Amino acid sequence: MRTEPLKVALLGCGVVGSEVARIMTANAADLAARVGVPLELAGIAVRRPNRQREVPGVDAGLFTTDAEALVKRDDVDLVIEVIGGIEPSRALILAALESGKSVVSANKALLAEDGATLYQAAEKHGADLYYEAAVAGAIPLLRPLRESLVGDRVSRVLGIVNGTTNFILDRMDTTGAGFSEALEEATALGYAEADPTADVEGFDAAAKAAILAGLAFHTRVTASDVHREGITEVTAADIASARAMNSVVKLLAICEVDPAAGKVSARVHPAMIPRSHPLAGVREAYNAVFIESESAGQLMFYGPGAGGSPTASAVLGDLVAIARNKVTGRRGPGESAYAGLTVRPVGEARTRYHISLDVDDKPGVLAAVANIFAEQDVSIATVRQSGRGLDAQLVIVTHLAPDAALTATVARLRALDNVRDVSSVMRVESE
Repeated sequence: MRTEPLKVALLGCGVVGSEVARIMTANAADLAARVGVPLELAGIAVRRPNRQREVPGVDAGLFTTDAEALVKRDDVDLVIEVIGGIEPSRALILAALESGKSVVSANKALLAEDGATLYQAAEKHGADLYYEAAVAGAIPLLRPLRESLVGDRVSRVLGIVNGTTNFILDRMDTTGAGFSEALEEATALGYAEADPTADVEGFDAAAKAAILAGLAFHTRVTASDVHREGITEVTAADIASARAMNSVVKLLAICEVDPAAGKVSARVHPAMIPRSHPLAGVREAYNAVFIESESAGQLMFYGPGAGGSPTASAVLGDLVAIARNKVTGRRGPGESAYAGLTVRPVGEARTRYHISLDVDDKPGVLAAVANIFAEQDVSIATVRQSGRGLDAQLVIVTHLAPDAALTATVARLRALDNVRDVSSVMRVESE
C-alpha cells in the first residue's frame, strides 16, 4: 500500500478549477485523512499566465502554460481536467491515461462525443476515469448509476439537467416575462454565458442526456444520437397555455429503453408537465433527475446543477475516489457497454402533443381538423375552442402516438386552407 503523497495536476483554473485548488489547499488535512496519504498540487495549467488570479493558499509558482508537459511529468499521479471543450482536452486526457495516470474530468462535451476512446485508454493502461461533475454539478447522480444501481435494471431517466434554461422557464412562468427578458435576467445574474447558445439550444442538456443514457442502459450513446430542441421558440403564449392546463414548461432530458426491441432513445426538448409532478416544483437554476428501475422503483436526485463550489465538490469527490484506488492498487468501474443496443429515432418515440391552431371560425373546420388526426391514426384527448371575431383558436391535446405520426399531423394541419397558423406545438409528459 502506498504511503507517500499523491501529486495532482490541475488542468484549468477558471470558476471550477480555482475552487478545486482552493478547497484542496484549505482542506488538505481532511482530504489526506480520507485518502490515507496527502494530496499535493503539482501544477496548474492555464492559458493566460498574466491573468490576475487569487487562489488563497496556492503558490503562484504552480501555474504553467505547458499543460502537456505537466501531464507527462513522472512525479504526477493524478490529473483533473476542467478546461472543457474537445481539444486540447482530449489529447491531454489521453496522454494522462496512456501514462497510467487516473483522470477526473468535468467535460460533458468530450465524454458525450468520444467517451469510448477515453474508456478504452483507461482500460488498456490500468487507470481510472471518473466524471461525476460532467452532469448535474454537485448532485451525486452518475456514481449511483455506475455503482449503486449496477445490480438493477434502469428503464427510464427523466430530468432537468440545465440550470440556465430552468431559470429562464421558471421566470417566464412566475413573472410572465418573455424569453428575451428572462434570458437577460439570467445573464445579469451569471446563470447564462455571454453566448448562451449551448444552453438555450439544448446542446448542453443533450450531451448530459447521452452520458446518462449510456450509463443507464449499458450502451454507447453520443450527443449526435440525442434528439435536441432548445427553448428559444417557447413563447409567453405557450407558458399561458400550460398554465391553463395546470402545467408548467420545462426543458427535459428523457432517456428510455425498450429491451424487447433492443433499442434505447434519448431526447431533449421543452415539454409541458403537470404542476403535481415533482419536477414542476424545481425552481430557479436547480436540477433534478428521476431514475426509474425495476427493483428500486423511482429515485429522485435534486440539487444545484452548476456553479464553482457545487461542481468542485463533485470533482473532489471523484479525486478522493481515484486517489483511494491508487493507494490500494485497485481500479474503479470502467465502461459498461455490453448491451450494445441501437438508438431509436425520435420518430418512433411515443409521446403526446399540445397543438394550438388559429382557424377560420366557420362550420366544418373542426371536422376537417379532426379528420387529419384520424388519417394519421392520432387520437385526440381534449379540444378547447375559443372564438375571436372571424377566427377561432383550437387547442388540442393528443393521446400517446408515435412522434413521426404527430409531426406528420402538424404538417398536414399547416397546409389546411382554413388553418391560418399553427401557433404552438409542444410535447406533453404526464407521467
